[in-house]
Amino acid sequence: MFCYQCEQTAKGTGCNMAMGVCGKDSQTSDLQDLLVYLSEGISQYAQRAVDLGKTDKEIDLYVIEALFTTVTNVNFDPASISGLINKGISIREKAKKLYENACKAQGKSPETINGPASFNFATSQDEMVKQAATVGVQENQKKNGNDVTGLQYLLILGLKGMAAYADHAQILGKEDPAVYAFFHKALSYLADNPTDIGALTGMNLECGKVNLRVMELLDQANTGTYGHPVPTNVRITPVKGKAILVSGHDLKDLDALLKQTEGKGINIYTHGEMLPCHGYPELKKYKHLVGNYGGAWQDQKKEFNEFPGSILMTTNCIQKPAETYIKRIFTTGLVAFPGVTHVTNKDFGPVIKAALDAEGFKADEPVKTIMVGFGHNAVMGVAGAVIDAVKSGAVKHFFLIGGCDGAKPGRNYYTDLAIQVPKDCVILTLACGKYRFNKLEFGAIGGIPRLLDVGQCNDAYSAIQIAIALAGAFKCGVNELPLSMILSWYEQKAVVILLTLLSLGIKDIRLGPSLPAFVTPAVLDVLVKNFNIMPVTTPEADLKAILKK
Repeated sequence: MFCYQCEQTAKGTGCNMAMGVCGKDSQTSDLQDLLVYLSEGISQYAQRAVDLGKTDKEIDLYVIEALFTTVTNVNFDPASISGLINKGISIREKAKKLYENACKAQGKSPETINGPASFNFATSQDEMVKQAATVGVQENQKKNGNDVTGLQYLLILGLKGMAAYADHAQILGKEDPAVYAFFHKALSYLADNPTDIGALTGMNLECGKVNLRVMELLDQANTGTYGHPVPTNVRITPVKGKAILVSGHDLKDLDALLKQTEGKGINIYTHGEMLPCHGYPELKKYKHLVGNYGGAWQDQKKEFNEFPGSILMTTNCIQKPAETYIKRIFTTGLVAFPGVTHVTNKDFGPVIKAALDAEGFKADEPVKTIMVGFGHNAVMGVAGAVIDAVKSGAVKHFFLIGGCDGAKPGRNYYTDLAIQVPKDCVILTLACGKYRFNKLEFGAIGGIPRLLDVGQCNDAYSAIQIAIALAGAFKCGVNELPLSMILSWYEQKAVVILLTLLSLGIKDIRLGPSLPAFVTPAVLDVLVKNFNIMPVTTPEADLKAILKK
């Protein structure tokens, strides 16, 4: 096992022990590497078929689901992953036939393709694990060196993050053939073991550009299905009664659960990245969607242990469940953990039964609320007031402080930074990093809340649209706005959002709490020279540097 795809990787260099910091064992990690390698092989055929005008939906979906499965804190079950690999062997054969038939239809001879396209994948789990040792990060480092490997894995991790968003969008019926084509293009490119630093950098930026389209599709999917988020006060204290807690990111799962629990005397609570769901009109209309419980993903062992109901994990981030609640936590979709009941076909009967069997909250607690729902549509609805506030000097600066949260020391930086932001400045936030400060009181400027919760991590799209609209209003570029981006990262969705921001030419981004292990000094030098990206330091020093401009 060697894995350095998340921010909490051991010693800041990589997990190479029996159990990674995230909790996945070496078998799971190795099988995930093999699954990515297999996806590259499938895409070698699929990309060539696309070039000849032929596509296949099953092939496209397999690849994005395979990549999403390997995102941090999604699937910890080696049996599940080995089953996905066996399915992928058949999918690769289907992709090969698709390509060969496309060649035949055009009177061309198919290429003989090397690499993962022709690799003889094992079909037993034990043999798969042995094979994985030949295709992982360390083998790549021996062959190509750390710099090339780092850029290759930056692209792989960006594709994993983008796959998560593409999967959520297609579940709600929003797709773009050009997006699937890029997945195949990029994976096929990686299968050829590219080593040119400039070309690799360019492909990473192209990934970021395509991800902007994917986030647009997901925004259209969410708002087209559930309406544009509106500013909404969300209760963060319990209500007496039976309870189900929903964590992850999937709005459709929450919608299905709300429908299935209507009239059953069960209150539904969101957790983690599901908090923004309260702002969507077609979700907030359910009276038994009563509030949000707890905070970010890394506190779940304490929070889930104390929650007196059942728990549904719709996507990442799941951690190893404690014995005290393993019988009342459930996974669905691509999420899996050994010993945890997996629910399929959006039939949440087992989750509902577990909630009814559990104790539930015995009493109401005093009402406390926080506000969500400041997506691009809501903010643009008061754009005039925001622009006037900037012109009058009432608002001096905007800070985007958001991204993934995590357990690694140093993340209190974001709390301290938000607290120290001057009172004539507005804070935009998104993703689970908001839990570092979203229950604090920030007040308002001329009726504009100083803390605007834009939404989930994918709602970086909203933040980008807000920035572009402000730049248009002030007739300047985004980099000339009184706007600073201070981002926290943990997993691969944050990686692809960063690539998107860089593809837009956005500069001076501060990233923390530590830089990715796969970003070597040479790679960092490229990013600094082109985008002036920098690590966070201290809240005091960073604020001083930002506000002196």
